[in-house]
This record gives sequence, structure tokens and C-alpha cells, in this order.
Amino acid sequence: MASMKSLAKDTAIYGLSSIVGRFLNYLLVPLYTHVISVASGGYGIVTNLYAYVALILVLLTFGMETTFFRFANKEDENPHCVFSTSMAVIAALTAVFLAIVFLGIDPISNVLHYTDHKIYILMMACVVSLDAIQAIPFSYLRYKKRPIKFAALKMLFIVMNIGLNLLYFVWLGKTDVFYIFALNLVCTGFITFFFIPEFAHEHVAARAYCKERGIEFKIVDFALLRRMLSYSWPILVLGVAGILNQTVDKMIFPLVYPDHAEGTVQLGIYGACVKIAMIMAMITQAFRYAYEPIVFAKSKDSDKREYYAQAMKYFVIFTLFAFLCVVGYMPLLERIIPAEYRVGLNVVPIVMAAEIMMGIYFNLSFWYKLIDKTIWGAWFSLAGCAALIAVNVIFIPEYSYMACAWGGVAGYGTAMLLSYFVGQKKYPINYDIKGMFTYVVITVAFYYVMDAMNGKMNDILYMLTNTVLILAYLVMVVMKDMPLSSLPVIGKKFRK
Repeated sequence: MASMKSLAKDTAIYGLSSIVGRFLNYLLVPLYTHVISVASGGYGIVTNLYAYVALILVLLTFGMETTFFRFANKEDENPHCVFSTSMAVIAALTAVFLAIVFLGIDPISNVLHYTDHKIYILMMACVVSLDAIQAIPFSYLRYKKRPIKFAALKMLFIVMNIGLNLLYFVWLGKTDVFYIFALNLVCTGFITFFFIPEFAHEHVAARAYCKERGIEFKIVDFALLRRMLSYSWPILVLGVAGILNQTVDKMIFPLVYPDHAEGTVQLGIYGACVKIAMIMAMITQAFRYAYEPIVFAKSKDSDKREYYAQAMKYFVIFTLFAFLCVVGYMPLLERIIPAEYRVGLNVVPIVMAAEIMMGIYFNLSFWYKLIDKTIWGAWFSLAGCAALIAVNVIFIPEYSYMACAWGGVAGYGTAMLLSYFVGQKKYPINYDIKGMFTYVVITVAFYYVMDAMNGKMNDILYMLTNTVLILAYLVMVVMKDMPLSSLPVIGKKFRK
């Protein structure tokens, strides 16, 4: 129970930076969609390029975040050398990437249909390179259990980015998407400077470690590098397939849609509506930041499988609750985007369902990481990616962005099921399938009730009615799995 409370506390802190930060970032969605008209396709360009950025970031980090946790927690490895070696890999990849982009900008812009906007590509290349450089220092903060600085830097970026966007788009009246990319670059570069203390500390600690043991100091230990790359390359494949599951629809949409210009417009609508569904991505990310270091640290404990099963159940309970809240209060949430974008709101529950499957898959994925068989994750994610791409390529020309939403369900659902069934043979964990399925059934039933009532009453009465259903869900959670006596603070009264 102590470990579960630690997980909850760290998730809350990481979640503060992730969820609150993303919520504040939502302020940019109505800002961008109000200053950039649907017809211009400008928001479609933003959606398209950020999808490429997400993929490139996975390639540049090369699975080193998870690899760093795995090797830093090994008793026979030098954690300081693990840090420096991880950084060396990412720095080398980043340098090569920047050289390719800056030297090959003409053919790259031609392929992406951005011959008139080469500067967008160059700026985003610099942004993703800086993000990659920051990846290991952010992981280092998690490894050292320093969630406060982690959250503070994440929030600083968000606040600074929002402030500059308000200055340029509201106060100065700018309307060019150029400033979206330029301001992102300025803020990302600024945050990088705050990691200088971590770099300096690790350098000094590594020298002291080597001197104490009478061994040669090396920034890169090539023997260690070979072991780390052997572990990380399947994670890279896993990460590429995983991020493609999240972004490939936004990358290929303008390419397979019958009319490229109209495809950019439709992608802008889809990209704006998907922002509402990203509450699931926030929750999963916050959970991952807290859960990943604990999983590897917990791997030596005798009760680890029971802990993993319990964490999975609480994850499912909480994400289903979030699903009901988003659907139930849609008349309020939809106001973050202008009316001309709201034609795509029917994708929101579908995208959220896909994100829940992705979160479950993430929880299931630890069995092959703990037994150092990460190649399994690569195969699962590739299978899911293949399913997603097939749905998108086949159905986008006819069903537009609805194919993107259902493609996510197909992709994550495939990876989730494969990981579960193979995992139960390779590393069996006694998940409470019956209990979790009960919550899924109740959530689906409540969703269909909400959907049936939609449009048949005014917004206030509709949301009040949905609140009753959401409270009923919480009552069920308290009765079945989270009695009030187990909760902090208020639980003391019930334990007396």
C-alpha cells in the first residue's frame, strides 16, 4: 500500500505539470482556431508538422529514456556513465539529423508540399532536436525522484509559451502560423539552459566515481553502449510504431485525401477536435512518468506482480471516469474551439477509447521490458501500426477523419490484445479482468444514455443529468474498490 501511495503522490505531481499544463495549453487551441480560419488550412499545417515532430523525437531519443532507467537501476552498472552514454547517443543522432535537414531542405519541402514554407520545417527541426537533448535530463529528474523540478520546468515552458502567444496573436494582432513555430523554438531553447546543473553534477559525480574505484573516466563507455543499444533498439522500433499509431493519420491524411488542399482543411478540423480528447493522453503520460521508475525499482520485490495488477485496475477505473467526464460535459468543453470546427466533434469519444487502449497497452508492456525481451513490444506495436495504416489508407478517401479515429482503435486494440495474450504466457500476471470489464460495461452503458439524451434538452439540464451518472459511477468505485476509509485525510474519519 505504501508503494501505491507513492505512485499516487508522484502521479499527482507529474500530472499537475502534464494535465494542468495541457489544460493551459488548451487556451492556445481557441486562440489559433480563431485567428486561423478553417478555409485557410493553416491549422492543418500545424497539425501535420507537429505529427512529424512527434515521430522524429522518438527516432532521436532512440529508446534511451527507458534504457536509462533499466541500466541506472542495475547494481553492476555505473549510473553516472549510463547518463553520459545515453546523452552521447542522443547528441550524435541530433547532430546528424540537423545536418540532413539543413542540407536537404529543398527536396524535403517538396515531398511535404511546403516549398513556400521551408522556414517552418527548419524551425521545427531545431525544436525537436532541443526536445531530444532534454529527454535524458528529464528522465534523470524522475530517476532521482525530483518531481518538483520536473513539474516546474514543464509548467515554465507552458506559461512562457502561452504568454508569448497571447502577446503576439492578441496584443500584436499576428495571424501567421510562422509565429506558432517560432515561439515554440524560443521557449524550448530557454528551458534547455535549466539543465546545466544536472550536466555539471553528473560530470563531477562520474569523475569521482571512477577515481574512487581506480578506473579510467570515460564520457562514453563503448562496452556499456553496446549493451544499451542491444536493449534500446527494440524499444526504438516499439516507440516508432507506437508514435505512428498516434500521428501517422495526421501525416498521411493530406497525402491520401482526394484533394490535397481540402485535405489540409479537413485535417485542421480533426486536429482541433482531437485536442478535446487529449485528456486521456495527459492521464496516461502522467501515470507513465510516475509508474515507469517504480516498476523497475519494484522488479526485485516479491509482491511485484500483485502491485502491477492493482495499478492496472486503478488506471482503468480512473481513465473510464475521465471518459465519462469529457463526454458528459461536452457542451462546455466544445467551446474551446469555434463553431466552424465543431463539425468533427463526433471523433472525440472514439479517440478517447483508443487512448484508453493505448494506456492499457503501456501497462501491459512492462513484462517484456522486465525480462529484457523488448523485441516483443516492437512486434506488437508494428502489428498495431499496420492495422492503423490499413484502416486510414483504405477509408480516409471515403470517410475522411472518421477513418483516423477508428484507425486508432484498430491499432491500439491490436497491440493491446497481442501484448496481453502473449504476456500471460511469458510473464503471467493475475489481472482482475472481470472487475475491469464490469467498469467498461457500466461506462459504455452510461455513454449511450448520455448520447441518447444529447440534443433533447438544454445544455445545463443535460450536464446536470450526466453529473448524476458520473456520481453513480463514483459510488460504484467506492463500494467495490476504493472504500472511503482507504482515502487520505477524509479516510481517518471512516477508520475510527
